[in-house]
Amino acid sequence: MQTDSKGATTVCTCTAPQIRRYLAKISGPLLDRIDIHIEVPRLSSEELMSKRTGESSCAVRRRVVRAREKQLARMGRCNGQMKAKELREHCDMDSGTKDLLKAAIAQFNLTGRGYDRILKVSRTIADMIEF
Repeated sequence: MQTDSKGATTVCTCTAPQIRRYLAKISGPLLDRIDIHIEVPRLSSEELMSKRTGESSCAVRRRVVRAREKQLARMGRCNGQMKAKELREHCDMDSGTKDLLKAAIAQFNLTGRGYDRILKVSRTIADMIEF
């Protein structure tokens, strides 16, 4: 779906090759430096108008502050600054997780930088989860 110049929602008619050509215009090395790529679908009118609320910004901020404190206590720096040796030390995986990651590396043709980034983001998500 896309929005036209008047704000109306229309269905995208681009072909897969057209979409690939468009995405190829974005530099690979630039994309390689973006840690998370997430497609966020448009909400339906029912979802937009529902009374359900998400986590407050204050609550998220508290979790972020606690996660950063964990990281600083663990190694004196944030996860994004981990060196390769620290990644191996602080991002231990079980065999099932390793198999899944191997499959992702093959399927998405990940570089070493991409692999390291997955470990750093995963460690950060783990630090954000409240047990």
